[in-house]
Amino acid sequence: MSRRSGILEFAVLGLLRESPMHGYELRKRLNTSLGIFRAFSYGTLYPCLKTLVANGWLIEEPGNAPAEAAPGSGRAVAPASSLAGRRAKIVYRLTAEGKEHFEELLSHTGPDSWEDEHFAARFAFFGQTEHDVRMRVLEGRRSRLEERLEKMSASLARTRERLDDYTLELQRHGMESVEREVRWLNELIESERSGRDQRRSSPEGSAQQNTAGEPDGLPRRGDNPPDPSGDTAK
Repeated sequence: MSRRSGILEFAVLGLLRESPMHGYELRKRLNTSLGIFRAFSYGTLYPCLKTLVANGWLIEEPGNAPAEAAPGSGRAVAPASSLAGRRAKIVYRLTAEGKEHFEELLSHTGPDSWEDEHFAARFAFFGQTEHDVRMRVLEGRRSRLEERLEKMSASLARTRERLDDYTLELQRHGMESVEREVRWLNELIESERSGRDQRRSSPEGSAQQNTAGEPDGLPRRGDNPPDPSGDTAK
């Protein structure tokens, strides 16, 4: 299984852990909530869903097609396929085995979870992730970016004299993007540590946590990290 397909399977399981969905709604959530999947198609999603069903992590159930807005009315109407009596859309539901598998994936903190796309997907589900795992992922990501920043700086120092002004500016922009994410990670790590210390020192302890075990003040699911591609606005 490729790294890209592994990330997609992780994201699909995570979204279906929240609620069952049909393919249309699932693709929409992947596009809007997880920006790393903006460019993928049904031709990518449905083979992934079939694989998850075959593994016993999802089950297929008959369901209604999504309502669509009538042009110019703002009112939802039944899709043409339903009106024509076609087969109902399939709803995908997470099985107990699928939930267990997703929780195993959430606990993984190896180097793959620090890479650009995988980290973005992992961060999107931090609300379902244990505190210690969040810390290991954040610190691993920071370490990876610090290594990247060091290499970029060394490369720029070697090639500065051979670069034209525009290429040099592009190199600097890339370094600034990495530096911004490192600062962002530092803030998150400090917030995680502060939240943990406050819970330990408070007599009410767990009351300061939300139901996902997430300290108040940290980004919730759907708050995406800075774009690892370097397109983050200055």
